[in-house]
Amino acid sequence: MLIGFIRHGLTEWNALGKIQGQTDIPLNEEGRLQAKMLGERLLHEPFTWDFIISSGLSRAEETASIISSILDIPMLEPDLRLRERAYGKIEGLTAAERETLYGLEWHLQDLGQEKDLELQARGMAFLEEMWTKYPDRNMLVVSHGGFLAQLYNVLYKDRCQERIGNLSLTILEKKDMDWVPHLFNCTRHLLEKKH
Repeated sequence: MLIGFIRHGLTEWNALGKIQGQTDIPLNEEGRLQAKMLGERLLHEPFTWDFIISSGLSRAEETASIISSILDIPMLEPDLRLRERAYGKIEGLTAAERETLYGLEWHLQDLGQEKDLELQARGMAFLEEMWTKYPDRNMLVVSHGGFLAQLYNVLYKDRCQERIGNLSLTILEKKDMDWVPHLFNCTRHLLEKKH
């Protein structure tokens, strides 16, 4: 079983540096173009994908829809466990606004944000269920940067510290008890000439 994890395409809030969390912000035009570029890349790579699933937030759902239509694979019903971390009071704020309102260590305060362990637990529950339901299938999963960072942290014990880029692709393979990475946080498709 292969799972290709994808972070959704760019949104206006991404471009402005605002934390989105579970606020439902749509893709912008650049985000749509990024999704097309990844879809085109996946058409020409050796892996085959059986279906795609997203978090249900519109930025992930539209990213999945664009890729689904390019690859001609079905989209399953969204899985809410793939949603971004709920950030509580800081959703919609830039780094400067967060620091002005709550100080440099805002992330250590209880501002209604979902805890790391909660995010990790729903990520692992999703992985285990997919492995149980679809052990012989390959799937693409469109999710969110904060969620994916926590999932990778639990899988790889803090080995993966880089920021998860918009429209990045990470491919994991289930081998025995482990999820082995074939590709991590790759965005080379975004470096190719934009049409």
